[in-house]
Amino acid sequence: MPSNMAAEPPADQADVKQVLQCYHANIGACNGCDLEVLNLINSFLFAKKQPLELVLVRNLKNADLLLATGSVSRGMVKKIRELKESLSGSKPVIAVGACAIDGGPWKKSYNLVGGIDKVLPVSCLIPGCPPNPEAVLQGIETALGLKKKLFTPHRYKER
Repeated sequence: MPSNMAAEPPADQADVKQVLQCYHANIGACNGCDLEVLNLINSFLFAKKQPLELVLVRNLKNADLLLATGSVSRGMVKKIRELKESLSGSKPVIAVGACAIDGGPWKKSYNLVGGIDKVLPVSCLIPGCPPNPEAVLQGIETALGLKKKLFTPHRYKER
């Protein structure tokens, strides 16, 4: 493009993507959910369909949201509380996968506290073992208020 020509703004606002900086915390996952989150971030297939562009950051202070995967063990509670102190403002916390929601298949284990909602206030729960990238994207959009919630999660009590 010649330097004397000004760049034209996009004709439609739908062409403009919103870039979100995500901090991904693996609290004790088997890496299934982590692979799906990375599949969403690095996917060429979703690149044109996604209204959001997700970028991983190293520092929680620079992040727009926190993606948490894995079940919370008793030893991780202290580190998660340190994460909570690092959260500035009201950044959404999103629990990705069955383990992050309630402990998954290991929820009755002696060393688990349960899901991340026992330690941090969670904005959105994304069920699945592991959830597919479309579900993770929908959960992020729901947590940010870009999409209407399709259903209300219902927790059943064990007898």
